[in-house]
Amino acid sequence: MTHDEETKVIRPPAEKMFSGKVFRPSKAFRNKNWTIEISIAVALWAFIILMVLGVVYMMSTGENPEVTVYGLWVSQWSLLINVGVWIFNLIWLIPALVLTPIYINSIEYSVISESGETMPEVYVKQGILNVTRKHVPFRTITNISSRAGVFDRLFGIGTVEIETAGFSGPRQQGPEQKLEGIVFYEEVRDFILRELRKFREPYTLGTEVVLPHEEPVPRMEDSLDDEMLLTLREIRDLLRDLKGKGTGGL
Repeated sequence: MTHDEETKVIRPPAEKMFSGKVFRPSKAFRNKNWTIEISIAVALWAFIILMVLGVVYMMSTGENPEVTVYGLWVSQWSLLINVGVWIFNLIWLIPALVLTPIYINSIEYSVISESGETMPEVYVKQGILNVTRKHVPFRTITNISSRAGVFDRLFGIGTVEIETAGFSGPRQQGPEQKLEGIVFYEEVRDFILRELRKFREPYTLGTEVVLPHEEPVPRMEDSLDDEMLLTLREIRDLLRDLKGKGTGGL
C-alpha cells in the first residue's frame, strides 16, 4: 500500500441538513421594493418643498401684501433647496437600491425535501451580515394567511404569513414568519394548509411515544348511533378495567 493510498479519506455523501428544495422571491419583489424606495424619496422631496414654500409664503404676505418678497425668494432659493433635498435623498436612496437585490438574493424558502417528500417544517433563510436560518415546525403553526397589498398586486406577487402557538398573542405585532415576494403564494398557502390537516398528532423524536388519539363522540339529540357508540365504548372500558384487575390478582 502506497503513502497516497494510506492518506486517502473516503467521505460519505453528505445530505442537506438545513433545507430541501429551495425557492426564492421573484424578481418582481426586488422591483416592488425599488418602486417603494423611489416613491418615498419623491414624497419626501415634495413634502419638504411644499412645507418650505408654505412657510415662506405666510411670512412674506405678512410683511408685504403684494407678495413680492415671496416671488423673489422662490426665484433665488428654490433651486438651492431642491438640490439640497435631493442630495439628502441620494445619501440613503443609493445604498438602499444597491442593498435591496443583495438582501433579496440571500432569502431562501423550503417546504419540500430533496427527495420530493414534504418536510415537517417551513424553512426560511435570510440576511446579509447576520444570516438567520429558521425552522417553523408544522405542528406549532396556529394561523396561516396570504396577503397581497397594492404594490404586490401591481407586480403580481404576494406574501404567506405564518403564526405559531408560542409566538401569537396580544403583545406580538404581526406574524412570526413571512414568505414574501412569491408569485405562487396562494399555492404555497394551500399546500401548507393541506399538510397541516395531515398532522393529527405532532411528530416526535425516536424516543417519544405517541398515544392513540380517540375522537370524541358528539352528543346530538335523537341520535341512536351516537348513543350506541357511547355504550359500546363504556363496555369496552369496563372490560379493560376488569381484565387489568384480574391480571393484577394473578
